[in-house]
Amino acid sequence: MPAVTVIINPISGTNGRPGMARATSDLAASLVAARGLDAQVLLSERVGHARELARAAIANGSTRVLAWGGDGTVNEVASALVFSPARLGIIPSGSGNGLARELRIPLDPARAFAVALEGRECIIDGGEFDGRWFFNVAGVGIDAEVAHRFAAVGHQRRGLRRYLEIAAREFFSYRSRSYVITTDGEIHRVSALIVAIANSRQYGNGALIAPSAALDDGQLDVVIVGARSALAVLLQVPRLFTGRISRAPGVTTVKATEITITSDQPMPYHLDGEPFPGSRAITARARPGALRVAVPLDAPLDLLASR
Repeated sequence: MPAVTVIINPISGTNGRPGMARATSDLAASLVAARGLDAQVLLSERVGHARELARAAIANGSTRVLAWGGDGTVNEVASALVFSPARLGIIPSGSGNGLARELRIPLDPARAFAVALEGRECIIDGGEFDGRWFFNVAGVGIDAEVAHRFAAVGHQRRGLRRYLEIAAREFFSYRSRSYVITTDGEIHRVSALIVAIANSRQYGNGALIAPSAALDDGQLDVVIVGARSALAVLLQVPRLFTGRISRAPGVTTVKATEITITSDQPMPYHLDGEPFPGSRAITARARPGALRVAVPLDAPLDLLASR
């Protein structure tokens, strides 16, 4: 088995355009050939397939596995690499690219490919949510509802513009729900629009839901956005992009290692932007030092909380 495996989601970032998947595959092959790498390029075919391909690559001796796609593809590949000696490389091509942006990975594929092979290694935390892995942000509430509706539109109609359209519509129709949230034994009874469980600071595209989160502090940031009107939501959206959402009225942030969320109705949720059906009780916990990932050599020294 080659030492480097590149796993591509062939429909990520294509918006259904004919030929784009083949162009992405050809670009990956040319980048591999230009470096004379002992590498293989694989295409995922369905949800969950990238995880299967990554597990097989690790089992057969690959030491670097590159995830070429959006946040969901990165999540699948990273989930297979946790607590292994293999290093994750990220070639971002999705709508949000949350973890890639947080790690300062270039959005240009050729530059990101170079970082994946030649960058410095960082060890970051992961999180478990309802028994599944996440590495960026998970949660319940309106962001989970948007994730479910965004997934339902199909890849041919995806993109940042479509995501924002869905989010704007949900702001005016979504109703806050009541939750009981326990963070390391402390109980919070709330009516909330969002309950985000953040390992990283941002959803993607610079939207900082948890400005104080760090990828290697051994904790998760629980961000509770209390019930509010649609107008209040829209007025406070700019705070997401200036790192000041935690200062907004009715927003509470708590750091914790063990979290439970209960509600009187099943809670659909998202993991790194990917939707999942939920139950009435969900447990989350931090998993310190879970993943090795390549970041740029010139990434700021304060990229992580510790080094």
